[in-house]
Amino acid sequence: MVVVIAGKDKGKIGKVLKVFPRKGRAVVEGVNLVKRHMKPTPYSSGGIIEKPAPIHISNLMVYCPKCKRGVKIGRKFLEDGTKVRFCKKCGEIIEVKE
Repeated sequence: MVVVIAGKDKGKIGKVLKVFPRKGRAVVEGVNLVKRHMKPTPYSSGGIIEKPAPIHISNLMVYCPKCKRGVKIGRKFLEDGTKVRFCKKCGEIIEVKE
């Protein structure tokens, strides 16, 4: 989960759907919605649809559910060897990586 810290969608919280590391962009659910005019196909009806477009990662911050805001994160290893992300503000573990 991330929070948008700059731009037209400032303050919105969403889940990261896709990341483009080389371009430095990410697609976030419900953020930076653009309208696309789609031609009808045998599988879908046409019309104007809204879909999320990539947003630059400098405009995003990791969301801490305990602090209820965007925070800086740190990384550390636990005793059992798992790598975790933690909130630098409150110390809450945000994500477990193996």
